[in-house]
Parts: sequence; C-alpha cells; structure tokens
Amino acid sequence: MDRLTNTVRPYAWGSTTAIPHLIGAEPTSEPQAEMWMGAHPGAPSRTERGPLDKVIAADPTGQLGEAAAEKFGPRLPFLLKLLAAGAPLSLQVHPDLRQAQDGYAREEAAGVPISAPHRNYKDANHKPELICALTDFDGLCGFRAPEEAARLLEGLGVDSLKPYVDLLRAHPEEAALREVLTAVLSADHDEMERTVTDATAAAQRIGGAYEPYAGIAHHYPGDPGVIAAMLLNHVRLQPGEALFLGAGVPHAYLNGLGVEIMANSDNVLRCGLTPKHVDVPELLRIVRFEATDPGVLRPEASPGGEEVYDTPIDEFRLSRYVRPEGAAAQDLTAGTPQILLCTAGSVRAGELTLAPGQSAFVPAGEKVEVSGTGTIFRATVVA
Repeated sequence: MDRLTNTVRPYAWGSTTAIPHLIGAEPTSEPQAEMWMGAHPGAPSRTERGPLDKVIAADPTGQLGEAAAEKFGPRLPFLLKLLAAGAPLSLQVHPDLRQAQDGYAREEAAGVPISAPHRNYKDANHKPELICALTDFDGLCGFRAPEEAARLLEGLGVDSLKPYVDLLRAHPEEAALREVLTAVLSADHDEMERTVTDATAAAQRIGGAYEPYAGIAHHYPGDPGVIAAMLLNHVRLQPGEALFLGAGVPHAYLNGLGVEIMANSDNVLRCGLTPKHVDVPELLRIVRFEATDPGVLRPEASPGGEEVYDTPIDEFRLSRYVRPEGAAAQDLTAGTPQILLCTAGSVRAGELTLAPGQSAFVPAGEKVEVSGTGTIFRATVVA
C-alpha cells in the first residue's frame, strides 16, 4: 500500500479556502481548485516507489489485478479528485467513447498538436464523471423542459430574449433546444453582450430562481454562456448527495467542495463561461438535446457498512464508509486497484493513518483493513 502525495491544481475558478480548511492548512490566497489522486500523466500521484503511473506501468497485472488489466489495459482507468469551486467552471459536455475515438483519430490525422488551444480531443477515451458533495454544492445539469426554459427567459422581461422564447415554444423538444442553443452561441457578439447585460440586471433585481444566473454573470459578464445556462437545471446538492454526468449532458459546477471521480480523460467540449476555445459545430454534434431530470444520487447501503454511488459504467466505482466511534475494523481487500481518501476524522488503512485530504493507493489483492473514526471514500473499478 502506498501513501499518495498529490498535486493541487491552481485553476482560476478554484476556492482559496475549501481545500486548505479540509486538510487543516492555512489558505495562501491562491486558488486551489483540484487535488488529483491517481495515475493521470498530467499530474500523477507520487509514492515512495515513484510516480504512480510509472509504478503501474512497471507491473500492470500486479498493481491492477489480472481482470482490470485485461479489461482496461495497463493503466488506472479512473482519476479521483477533491474539487473546490469558488467560481463557476465552464459550461461543458463530454463525448461518448466512439465520438472520442473518432474525434481523436481525426485530429491526429490532421496534425493538430495535442497542446493546441483549439484541439478538442486530447485522447481517445470518454469522460463520464461523478461529483459527490462534501459541502452544499451548486451545479447545472442537463436541459430543462423547453416550456420551463421559456418561462424562465420570459420572466426576465428582456425584449431581445423573446426570439429564444418563441423558438422554445414553436418546436418539439429536441429541435427547440438545438435551435436555441445554436442561436445563442452563434449570435452577434455585441448584440449578445447587450442581451446578457440586460438579462443580468433583471436577474439581480428579481432574485429568487434567477440568483444562480446573476452569480454566473458576475464572474462572466456578457458571456453567451449565461443565457445558455438558463436552459439547464439548477441543482443544489446536500453533503453526501451526488450527480452522475454521462456523455452529451451539458453541465457546470458553480460552487462548493466535493469528491469527483471520472474516467481517465481530458476530453471537454465547451459551451461558454470560459475564455477558452468553443467549437460550436463540434459541440452541437456531441450534445444530447433532451430534457432530463438531474437525477440526484444518494448512496445505497451495502453489506459491511459500504455506501455505494451506483453508476452505469465500469471505469470507476465510488463508495464511502462513515465510521462511528468504536466501530469494528472493516476488511476492504479487493481483487481490483483502490484509492482510499479520508475526508473527515482519522482513519487507519493498513499501516497508514489518514487525516482529511490524505489518500492511499492499494494494489489489487493487497490485504487492507480500515479502522478509526471518520469518513473514507473508496474508489475502484468494476472488472
């Protein structure tokens, strides 16, 4: 078993306080957005044996187990994170596996450098993800029903939004959502900036259901993503609740601290709320234009005190153990690779004591018992 030393990414949208408060450190005034735990080549966790990606590459079957190595190849198929949003992340979608493979091959054949700012596909993998709230957590997830979106836009009383309201009411669901998102992202820049400015003033004045969008506009004034965001469901997670984001579902995280797990990929198509590249034609090809319920997940109790967040994919499986004082030790030995992350209290995993924000990698088949009082998240795969 390896104690992990992890990289914190200082993205501009990151909270300056959430991760320091969790780990008991003094804030530095710099944003601390994501702590990465895993073997992603962009920032692999470090162990006494070396970087985790190199440790796994040297002995994939021994570290991952025969079943996982055969199913996913010689790499850890998930990336675990602490995510601390102090400002909205970009409005985005992720491709499915076939779309990612085709897009990656297409850009490779065209000679687009991996580091190019206009490159859409950094790898040939999909990027389903799950976010589990550690604090109150605000996000946007999936399209509202067109009539609901029409009422929200109409309620602002902004004349330049009326064409979008009319489109939402004039067509069946898929066509209505497609046409409005296309119109918003393709509008004249100056005209859209005026529309967003007027909509922001109205949202600030009205408040209530408009408060999240006024907050978004505060960080991204004039951005067409502010209007696009109003097409989506606003969700507030309570601690312990989660969201699963599948392929083609537009989403954005707005504020809060959570545990995030995803397939090991960097593929993102952006819709707005970002200074980065927005490829509108490719985005429109990837988005699933259907109204959805956000589907808030609550953990399902399993034998042995494990609480599982059920998802429809195999690259990751996230669960947690909330251990009261005096609880008996629990055997977490598994035939698959695991990352254990403590988020509260003090938990002993094998020979390691984990405080909040500390984590360990457990190779497949290695015996590990967990004891102590606190909360520990367990990330593994379905193999």
